[in-house]
Amino acid sequence: MDPRLRIIDKRLKNIKTMIAISGGKGGIGKSLVASTLSLILSKLGYKVGLLDLDFCGPSTHIVLGIRGIYPKEEKGIIPPEIYGIKFMSIIYYAGDNPSPLRGIDISNAIIELLAITRWGPLDFLIIDVPPGIGDTTLDIIRLMKKTGFLIITTQSKVVLETVNKVLRMLKELGVPIIGVIENMKISKISFVKEQSKTFNVPFLGEIDFDEDLEDSIGDINKLLKTNFAQNMREIVLSTDKFKLRKEL
Repeated sequence: MDPRLRIIDKRLKNIKTMIAISGGKGGIGKSLVASTLSLILSKLGYKVGLLDLDFCGPSTHIVLGIRGIYPKEEKGIIPPEIYGIKFMSIIYYAGDNPSPLRGIDISNAIIELLAITRWGPLDFLIIDVPPGIGDTTLDIIRLMKKTGFLIITTQSKVVLETVNKVLRMLKELGVPIIGVIENMKISKISFVKEQSKTFNVPFLGEIDFDEDLEDSIGDINKLLKTNFAQNMREIVLSTDKFKLRKEL
């Protein structure tokens, strides 16, 4: 048995809630949701960590405008803290280079990153994962026990078809599903909400298409003022999973 697996359990034991942000396709705003959710939870006074495991294209550091801060080595790796968020990303190891890993190599990279990262006590750890069903998603389910999945989708029939497969897999594996969020909503059609009902999965809310969102990338002050962030905040405040009793 890999001794690192026992270390992973130790590293994660003081994290109250772990949430993986997943979706059917790339380009649906998954990383934006992960980054903005982390910011909102931090602003609400929670201890938050953000882990970018999107080997396909890590981008939370771009959304948050994170530059020039790096992890520290001290009996492992201590994530840097910015905007009240402890941040860790594979970008610190791969840089701007592509990460053409597959199979066992992906698993080894994830195991190593989880084993060396010292998060300390957290209320929430938000995990940005690659789209669809792949090795990273399966490894998160295997290694980060009790992680709940938050599914991001759009009205696109192509995206919804893949989201349905993700939901079906999570259900079959008995993985907790926090709910579904519809992003980039451009019409009043409630097709996504109806699809959620067929899987008996909570529909958490809608995020309207925001023309000003792209201009806010890299500037958290602008980002938090967007309609996107306001919609996201409403979802957070109305969802029980995001309401933890804070220590006095």
